[in-house]
Amino acid sequence: MSIKKLSEKELQTLQDYQTRNNEIVGGLGATELRIDALKKQKKALLEEFDKLQQDQVSTGNQLQEKYGEGNIDLEKGEFTPIN
Repeated sequence: MSIKKLSEKELQTLQDYQTRNNEIVGGLGATELRIDALKKQKKALLEEFDKLQQDQVSTGNQLQEKYGEGNIDLEKGEFTPIN
């Protein structure tokens, strides 16, 4: 079997395919890393949100014990009891 040489055009086409393949694989890897970082960020935010909700319930219970049933106007800082 004799070795045959590819034409410059054929060789360039194959090299272009390889370059593009490498770019796509690298892009996919970078995308997966960003997805992982976003998942971690989402988890941290959900944990923070859960803590905030617990704090709100706790504060609401404390205020209810102190002032009874009623409504709070956050703009005026006033409590209006419910009769």
